[in-house]
Amino acid sequence: MHEHSASAPGPHEGTDRIVLLGNPNVGKSSVFGLLTGKYVTVSNYPGTTVEVSTGNAVFGRRRAVVIDTPGVNSLVPTSEDERVTRDILLAEAPRAVIQVSDAKNIRRSLLLTIQLIEMGLPVLLDLNMDDEARSRGVFVDTGLLAGRLEIPVVTTVAVQRQGIDALREEVDRARPSSFRAVYDAPIQDGIRRIAALLPDAPISRESIALMVLAGDASLKQWLNARLDSAAVQRLEEIREEVQRGYGFPLAYVINEQRLRTVDPILSSVVTRLPPAGSQWVRAFGEWSMHPVWGVPILLLVLALMYFFVGQLGADVLVGFFEETVFGQFLNPWATRLAALLIPWKPLQDLFVGEYGIVTMALTYAIAIVLPITTTFFIAFGVLEDSGYLPRLAVMLNKIFKAMGLNGKAVLPMVLGLGCDTMATMTTRILETRKERMIVTLLLALGVPCSAQLGVVTGMAATLPWAGIAVWVGTLVGVIFLVGFLAARIFKGDDTEFMLEIPPIRRPLVSNILVKTAGRVEWYLREAVPLFILGTLFLFVLDRLAVLAWLTGLTSPLVEGVLGLPARATEAFLVGFLRRDYGAAGLFALQKAGQMDAHQVVVSLVTITLFVPCIANFFMMIKERGFRPALGMAAFIFPFAFLVGGVINWVLTRFPIV
Repeated sequence: MHEHSASAPGPHEGTDRIVLLGNPNVGKSSVFGLLTGKYVTVSNYPGTTVEVSTGNAVFGRRRAVVIDTPGVNSLVPTSEDERVTRDILLAEAPRAVIQVSDAKNIRRSLLLTIQLIEMGLPVLLDLNMDDEARSRGVFVDTGLLAGRLEIPVVTTVAVQRQGIDALREEVDRARPSSFRAVYDAPIQDGIRRIAALLPDAPISRESIALMVLAGDASLKQWLNARLDSAAVQRLEEIREEVQRGYGFPLAYVINEQRLRTVDPILSSVVTRLPPAGSQWVRAFGEWSMHPVWGVPILLLVLALMYFFVGQLGADVLVGFFEETVFGQFLNPWATRLAALLIPWKPLQDLFVGEYGIVTMALTYAIAIVLPITTTFFIAFGVLEDSGYLPRLAVMLNKIFKAMGLNGKAVLPMVLGLGCDTMATMTTRILETRKERMIVTLLLALGVPCSAQLGVVTGMAATLPWAGIAVWVGTLVGVIFLVGFLAARIFKGDDTEFMLEIPPIRRPLVSNILVKTAGRVEWYLREAVPLFILGTLFLFVLDRLAVLAWLTGLTSPLVEGVLGLPARATEAFLVGFLRRDYGAAGLFALQKAGQMDAHQVVVSLVTITLFVPCIANFFMMIKERGFRPALGMAAFIFPFAFLVGGVINWVLTRFPIV
């Protein structure tokens, strides 16, 4: 999840540009935040940064624009994110490139370093997570490595804000390096012949020639815009001539020869000792991925979240803010102030009436939803920084295969527990259109965002365990049933699952607080205005008598099929704007004693499966196209009421709740 404002880098005339680049899951976003002072959600799983962000920073006495790029594994793109990063290097002519790398996985990082050096760019190598590397017994001689690569090398621990000052100071020392990987003679000849045909660019012709030899299809548009068709055809002919000399694809051959250059360097600069740290911690990390022992660990995690979010957030904190702060102070004060200053009764009602901005919108947003979402943000931050979420992806990999997915799909779905809109964007990390379509559908259908999840968890906290089991079991069953069927409807190939697993680590309180503060700020900025808009919508409908008409029109559905009180219609109406606002309306009915446990379970199932909010729907259109997004929404709306109706029918005949 990712709540910074994202914007594509444009031209920065007269301003130095520093490109921040690295593999996924190396702490690049935290380094960006420390350099620029901009908040970026720091997650402990790959794929967090899916759009480009920019921010201002000072290096020495010079100000520069820092461009935070999507995580990449290669600069010969195989995904949209990698293409965006490569295109930035083709266009930006940066003053320096800061490559943020994982100090404990330096072999993978150096493959990227060699590509950057081949581009002729000034490179600074940042070995981040140095503390984790040392705890695993990995020690890097940075001075020797800098000498071998002819670039400055620093170490940082970004989550503890260590080494950032040294990184700032070393940027000015970044220069193009003369170090080069050694390739076979046929490849060297191909590089020379292709480079002679290429135009000038911010990166070296040699590096572009290597992309052409590797079969980089995403480069064709750039080449076609700068060369005539005969020259482009000649490039392909040279590539094919070189390819005929090898039994494997040239991209594989080039990568292997880069590794042949990297491995001797590693043997001279890296020392490995027995890992430090508790064996119990390492054992826990292994157990949490086990298909059997991982289940009780998952249940324990869910139980702790239930008590922290459901009991502390939804019961204690909501009770204090709703009944004391708003009930005894703010709302009575606002009512008296409105009566004193506003002589016209309808205008008074706009602020402090049944559908008032203060008495409904702000009460829902601040007194009911905010305490729950804040506790959820804290709990989610702990799970992120502890290293548990990637292990959950490994544990669920086999289950997800039944839905035509793999464990990597767990990542955007877990992100959806923060924000479905941003999670829909992060489906770009999935490799096939089939996977992206299935996960987008499941996010819109059954993965509640943090605000909604917080509210529905608060509602569930009052239920007996049987009611919670029905709600959770229904959601899990629906997600896997729809996913299973969608995997047979959407055409496409399955992909293999590869994911780097970070170590289990103790989350830093300071990092959790910063992250939670940023997310609360996002909630107040993005969600509260929609709460006010939804309340104004209800106010207008009530004044025009449309609300009463809609309540009567939908009563056969809401009261007859779902068995809910007529007032629940209002919650579903505003649920079109934000599902958490709709959930807050149902929570208010529950708190007022207008729904029993049976009705609470039915309402929880229906509102959780309800149509995606407006922001998520627009993101679905952007990512998947208008027709698929409309088709998904058209399926979800009646399906949610169908499932809710079935649950109502079952619980009526078998009153286990």
